[in-house]
Amino acid sequence: MAFVMPLCALGAAMPASAQSDYDAQFLSYPTYNGDDLELTVDNTGTHFRLWSPKAQEAVVNLYTNGHTGKPYSTLNMKFDASNGTWTASVPEKLYGKFYTFRIKHDGKWLNETPGVWAKAVGVNGKRAAIIDFATTNPDGWNADKGPEVKNFSDVIVYEMHHRDMSMHPSSGIANKGKFLALTEEGTTTPSGQKTGIDHLKELGITHVHILPSYDYNSVDEANLWQNTYNWGYDPQNYNAPEGSYSTNPSDPSSRVREMKEMIKALHDAGIGVIMDVVYNHTAENEGSNFELTAPGYYHRHRNDGSWSDASGCGNETASDRKQMHDYIVNSVKYWADEYHIDGFRFDLMAIHDTETMNDVAAELKKINPSIFVYGEGWTAGDSPLAVERRALKENVSKMKDIAVFSDDLRDAVKGHYTDASDRGFATGKPGLEETVKIGIVAATPHPQVDFKKGNNSKFPYAASPEMIVNYISCHDDLCLTDKLRKSMEGEPEENMLAAAKLAQTIVFTSQGTPFMFAGEEVFRDKKGVHNSYNQPDSINAIDWANKTKYNDLFNYYKGLTALRKAHPAFRMTKADDIAKNLVFDKIDSKKTPNLISYSLKNNANGDSWKEIKVIFNGASKAQEVNVKGGNWKIVASDGAIDPEGNLGTTKGGKITVPAYSALILAQE
Repeated sequence: MAFVMPLCALGAAMPASAQSDYDAQFLSYPTYNGDDLELTVDNTGTHFRLWSPKAQEAVVNLYTNGHTGKPYSTLNMKFDASNGTWTASVPEKLYGKFYTFRIKHDGKWLNETPGVWAKAVGVNGKRAAIIDFATTNPDGWNADKGPEVKNFSDVIVYEMHHRDMSMHPSSGIANKGKFLALTEEGTTTPSGQKTGIDHLKELGITHVHILPSYDYNSVDEANLWQNTYNWGYDPQNYNAPEGSYSTNPSDPSSRVREMKEMIKALHDAGIGVIMDVVYNHTAENEGSNFELTAPGYYHRHRNDGSWSDASGCGNETASDRKQMHDYIVNSVKYWADEYHIDGFRFDLMAIHDTETMNDVAAELKKINPSIFVYGEGWTAGDSPLAVERRALKENVSKMKDIAVFSDDLRDAVKGHYTDASDRGFATGKPGLEETVKIGIVAATPHPQVDFKKGNNSKFPYAASPEMIVNYISCHDDLCLTDKLRKSMEGEPEENMLAAAKLAQTIVFTSQGTPFMFAGEEVFRDKKGVHNSYNQPDSINAIDWANKTKYNDLFNYYKGLTALRKAHPAFRMTKADDIAKNLVFDKIDSKKTPNLISYSLKNNANGDSWKEIKVIFNGASKAQEVNVKGGNWKIVASDGAIDPEGNLGTTKGGKITVPAYSALILAQE
């Protein structure tokens, strides 16, 4: 079994090389985009259709068991050279049965596979299951829908892993590590603090981004007592839910039904569900379902026939080929339609071509105009796909209704991700002011921002703030708490908590879409482990007792979400509006480092506040800033926040801003 390194390999892509001669052979393959791949059950029976244009023979094996035993029947399939598909049918509805495909390629029978379109599977996903999906729908499912999203900048994303949220004994959740964990209302810590779905509602986020929930490769679903942990960036069956998150992985309907119950519970709470998808590579090479159905086609290769590896995980898929392009588009459409998914986060999105991503967004918008699509605008290595075709952050303006993560803001605010001890703007390191400003304006053109001074990006690559997702940390690399403890080692914890508040204030007041990592609102750590993809729950689980210990921090995060929701000035949708209404104050960063001050003017974006003054002091000492005279309400100051601006008033003038803190003022 091939295994996966974590997939947030950050930074710009390597130089492109031309499409390999080896890959060119696949351009002549006939393709098929019908909606009956690979299983259809209707009143005439059960029908199988497998796309495998170069197979010499193909069969379907039928089973009564999803994991063990020999096939009770084998069906020979017939080939249609016009579209490259093989078909077979039986007159019965085979609900409750299982199947695999097997092809003969270059004179050799390959291993069995559930195919690439298995939508239900037996334990460990080696056999596809035939179920009646209508029986998996929770009560009220036909009327279920997620929150309406008018603009991407209105979204507040909370990235979580199923096990992290519920496994700790302090969670008070019964269905620990399961889809059903987020259906439980009224769960609390021993001291009475809300957890689970009630915690999410209390915090005020709009969407949860859930780490991979499709069927992945690394957890033995038949032996869940082993408590094996994985993030899930090792795809096996892209269109079936992961069995370890269900209460009964041996029942193919259980995982489907329980994932839908989770989604409906979140929707009923007003929270959208974003699915983390990893179409850029497969967990295995020769043993992947792609290779066992159409050898060579779905992956890119080098000229010598070796596997191209832009994912850093041993292979990369070929979205620029028609059948793979259609597969990605149809797969996300399936999740949006069958499971009511509200958004998709594309792992290493730049391995895919911009044409594919544009088609993904366009087709999803037809299903649900509120669907939010974003991804990592980088690769982990070189690819045969030309740079200008890659869905890189630098190419985001070539895409419509797609957003990318801003590594500009992330690295500038907290310090570079590759060096645990490196400090950032919010922890006292000078010289990063301009890069932080790039994040504040969401990488859009601004007359007061010199992109040439940016650390990561040298030009305004976003045509709109809705193309940018701002964040400080995510599941990858050191979480914010661990980063602060390492880079601020020797300082008191109160300084680290102050820096955490400042860092997240920068994210939540910047233009674009704010994104936060689950548990950081309660100062969650991972014991200093940066690459925790396969570490035990003792490393990854959120200790909800922290919600009492760090309740002041939680309330501050809650205040940030409320402030952003209440004031559209932080959620502008057009680059021109940002350039016009967001005005930076002149500060000599050489004389006064780690100080940024700006105003949101003119009732920006229809805001009720005429002007909002935002000031960040990332220095380790208090600093003075000049604020024009007038009647100002204090919204945030010295680690306290009140979205209504009821922390007091000031007349402006010289104001002292404490170390590692934000000052936010407002005028009616």
